Amino acid sequence: MFRALWMTSEGKIHTSQSVMDVAFALQDPTCLLWVDFESTPAEEDEPILRKTFNFHPLAIDDALQETHVPKVDDWGQYLYIVLHAIVINNHEEVDLDTLELDVFMGKNYIVTHHDDPIEAVTRLWDTLQRDERHLKHGPDHLLYRLTDELISSYMPVVEMLDDQIDQAEIEIFDRPVPGTLEHIFSLKRSILHMRRIIGPQREVLSKLARDEYAVIDPQERVYFRDVYDHLVRLYDITESIRDLISGTLDTYLSVINNRMNEVMKTLTIITTLFMPLSFVAGFFGMNFFLPEQPITSWMSRPVFWLVLALMIILPLLMFRWIRQRGWM
Repeated sequence: MFRALWMTSEGKIHTSQSVMDVAFALQDPTCLLWVDFESTPAEEDEPILRKTFNFHPLAIDDALQETHVPKVDDWGQYLYIVLHAIVINNHEEVDLDTLELDVFMGKNYIVTHHDDPIEAVTRLWDTLQRDERHLKHGPDHLLYRLTDELISSYMPVVEMLDDQIDQAEIEIFDRPVPGTLEHIFSLKRSILHMRRIIGPQREVLSKLARDEYAVIDPQERVYFRDVYDHLVRLYDITESIRDLISGTLDTYLSVINNRMNEVMKTLTIITTLFMPLSFVAGFFGMNFFLPEQPITSWMSRPVFWLVLALMIILPLLMFRWIRQRGWM
């Protein structure tokens, strides 16, 4: 979908899907233009970016064909910026994915390109149509609003990961199952994925806040510094969550080992209690004597009661001895 939004010097907002309207608005230096390419074929986007905006072929190739980590390139008359949005593909399995957002920013325009819908872009687009005040501060301020919306969408994902860790800890102490370990590793992969994106994106905002670019007003750098501070805080939070995940994994392994030790101790105690019974039963069951020469005294009723009492008393004595030794 190709769409354009611009505000004229009179303060009127216009929207269009015509390349001719975009070219006309671009020629007016007092007009602030935002062009958004969403899920459009590269062969259709390339002529517009090359002929209408006169972007460098390498920058166009980066936006249409390549996949990059967050970065910022200074092309003199415009900036080429790569940002990333985070989406949740599966809430139950905590499957995170990133969507690349390519941004070109010039003196009086911003061009965004993304292959999939990005909620932050749609939200800002709708806000600009309702309130024209956000378009009165230039493209650098519009870029700030875009980055701020993008980074703000990270926080719900971080909170969701924190909640998932709490649920995993409850499950570990309640009744851990093999799926619990898989869930923990899924959380670990997701947070590592976030860290790989937040780190470079933090450097991008640091450059926008501190470096001198021709298309960014020095007075607007303080806004990018604010977004940079948010990213620094997010990075610290992800570090803490990574430590929590590692601790949760250690707790899971410790709980599993403790449960295994309890099982082995129970089985050992049962085996120990029945050892005297096995000895008595085995001794009287041995065929040492011929059938024609039985020891009749062993087959009397008093001996029967004596053996039965022995088989009852021995496990009780063994149980008491085990308790005294502190083995259970």
